[in-house]
Amino acid sequence: MLRQRVVTAVVLLAVLGAALAWPGPWPFVVVLSVAAGCALWEWLRLSASDTPAAALAGAAMTALMLVQAWTWMDGAQPAGMASFSLVVKLLVPLVCAAWLLGVPAVVVRARVEPPARSPVLSLFALLAVYAAWASLVLFFLGFGARFVLSLLALVWLADIAAYFAGRALGRRKLAPRVSPGKTLEGALAGVLAGVAWIALTSRWSGTYGHALAEHWSFGPALLWAALLAAVSIEGDLFESLLKRRAGRKDSSGLLPGHGGVFDRIDALLPVAPLALLLSGAVF
Repeated sequence: MLRQRVVTAVVLLAVLGAALAWPGPWPFVVVLSVAAGCALWEWLRLSASDTPAAALAGAAMTALMLVQAWTWMDGAQPAGMASFSLVVKLLVPLVCAAWLLGVPAVVVRARVEPPARSPVLSLFALLAVYAAWASLVLFFLGFGARFVLSLLALVWLADIAAYFAGRALGRRKLAPRVSPGKTLEGALAGVLAGVAWIALTSRWSGTYGHALAEHWSFGPALLWAALLAAVSIEGDLFESLLKRRAGRKDSSGLLPGHGGVFDRIDALLPVAPLALLLSGAVF
């Protein structure tokens, strides 16, 4: 099992690294669009039903994203961020509000009992996945691979710190009905790791931390970093809630040893649109 997990992780990192390093934007856009479509299918399997309709929705979302990316990149790279659609500018704040106000209430209530089907959560799946995808594509087209990678690293470091600190120091449960393994101590370590990463990268030009510090100044940037790390943990808890409601251990079996794509990007879904909102790149 461990060997399978390691092999899958190496392959995923190799694919992501190649897509980010490619001179043009299309490899990254395609990888991101396929991942988003798979994540949507998996989310709908948990919140709606495991039917061909869920798979069709994921495929349709991937196609829509590729068409949207083509319209954004038609002819030339966008001049600044002005060429991105008004829909994105309206959708991102709405999705951020849902992650910051609505989802915490759902997680705290922790209603894990069936029925798992929820039209509201299924609709939110469409909006949340698209907003995260659009935010990352915008970052990549506007600022480049280093910028995107530095944002991804914030999510990864927060997750790693939360996991190891929770195992070593965890005593108090964070959300026992949703995810019994997560602790308050681990969550605090994850937030501190995110803050430390932004503090470090605030001096590296071309990174998200640098952009955040330039837009807000150093002190406020650290506070926003803490919020970003916290919502990454929230994203993980939210997916755990969906899986418990559906009676599933993993969102799917697409990634051997890792579960599904949704299992791997659950923490990124709330972070990406909020990171866009905080960066001042569009708004």
